[in-house]
Amino acid sequence: MHTRLLRTRSLVALAAATLAAAGWLVAFPSTPASAAVQPGVFYELVSVHSGKLIDIEGRSTSAGARVIQWDRTGGTNQQFQFVDSGGGFYRIVARHSGMALDVFEWNPDNGAEIRQWTDLNGTNQQWSIIEHGSNRVSFINRFSGKALDLWEGSTANGARISQFDYHGSPLQQWELVPVDGSQPPQQGDCGSGTFNAEVTQSGSTYTARNGGNTVYTGSSYVDAIRAAVNSLTPGRTSQQRVVVRASGSTGTSVISLPSHTSFEVCGTMNVGNASGRGAVEALNATNVSIPFLNMTGNPYFGFRFYGMNGLHLGQINMQLSGGLGIRFDRDAPGSTNVRMDDIFVSGAGSHAVETWNIDGLTVGTVTARNVGEAGLLIQTTTNAEIGLVDGQNVATGTGYAVFRMANRAGRVGSSYPTNIHVGEVRATGGGRGIFCVSESGGVVIDRITISQTGNNAILLENCYNVRIAAQGGTISGGGEVRIAARSEFPNSRDITLENLTISNSGLRESPCGVNIVIRNVTLVNSSRNTCV
Repeated sequence: MHTRLLRTRSLVALAAATLAAAGWLVAFPSTPASAAVQPGVFYELVSVHSGKLIDIEGRSTSAGARVIQWDRTGGTNQQFQFVDSGGGFYRIVARHSGMALDVFEWNPDNGAEIRQWTDLNGTNQQWSIIEHGSNRVSFINRFSGKALDLWEGSTANGARISQFDYHGSPLQQWELVPVDGSQPPQQGDCGSGTFNAEVTQSGSTYTARNGGNTVYTGSSYVDAIRAAVNSLTPGRTSQQRVVVRASGSTGTSVISLPSHTSFEVCGTMNVGNASGRGAVEALNATNVSIPFLNMTGNPYFGFRFYGMNGLHLGQINMQLSGGLGIRFDRDAPGSTNVRMDDIFVSGAGSHAVETWNIDGLTVGTVTARNVGEAGLLIQTTTNAEIGLVDGQNVATGTGYAVFRMANRAGRVGSSYPTNIHVGEVRATGGGRGIFCVSESGGVVIDRITISQTGNNAILLENCYNVRIAAQGGTISGGGEVRIAARSEFPNSRDITLENLTISNSGLRESPCGVNIVIRNVTLVNSSRNTCV
């Protein structure tokens, strides 16, 4: 029997008394309590014990995905809405998937796993809420009568969320943190509202309709999608919407999106390799949106763009077995007003996201897992606002990085005013963490967390006006931090490294740069060889 279960069963009375003496609410409710939650609001659920967030593992949209805790990423798999089931009970629904937190397989025992499952409004998906004050609550499952619990009091990322007899300790308390309502709708909202055309599926038959007209019926997923897109009004000047409520394979076919099109895929699209092309493309187009799309397969490019004015990528989930995720072409017209909300890419052989020639880029989160080259690579890109770039095992054995700036990214005319802002970069394992190269710069990165990179934690080579860790950061193990230059470009200059703790690594400047500022940097078991 599990050691924690033995301990709790034998000492539950003592534990309750101790917790009460410490000021924790200890109650064993027999009826559901009313909840201090607002319908329609999304919340982060933060463990009072560990400070980590309830998280759907791997950003999965599959029924049965594990519920764990993880550091805050800003991802929608860490955001939940409360749906009223009546009688003081609520379902806790994940924003990215639309699925509910569920006592898995109707297991009534202590330690039973909590997973996400299709929202069936079963009693194993219904929770009452006990308020502790200061936005802290406990959740009691209607089916089992047990509390949502951080198993074994772990503080580690990936620790599972389970159920256990209610005792009201910090292991069973969660802080409700409302999410900014300005964020866009997420996967649970896919396909809701009005639309112009849709694709549905019945077994192996796909049907495309526009209004009351059927424009395709047959066995081809890609032909159904093309028929739906082509049924929109030709020459339109305002956006029309296609909703694909179906999953299937497109093979090596390419889906092209014209101007003023919203293309929303609520199923999963499996794609093949169309040489030099994207599985989904928009070229020289205006006002194109892809609010939701789950992609699998081995594409040449998952998405390919150039010459765009007003492009919105919402929640894009790419679980690939090769290829490149999102690409803006190099030798093609540039793009303006590009927005990416929440991009997740795993398994790409090349980059997760690669941009060329964008003026006006807004990124919420790019998450890269086990990607061959860069997580987010920006080139000849200016006026960018980037929230979080989070990479694990990215760019192993290559010259790339979780976040890489290259080919005069951030250069405006012939100078480098600050025009690129990055909220946070996280890098674990893989190759480099941050790499700025080939006359790039004009960037401020607020926070960094870099550990065990196989190459440089940070490499700044021929870069200008770069400020890193303005709000703090840590580097532990792996490759050193280096300020460098090649002879074919002007020397690195106007670089500030600050508010850093570097452990079991090093800090080196070679050759000496111009106006290099290193301040409030703590070295722990690390060397320093710099010119200042």
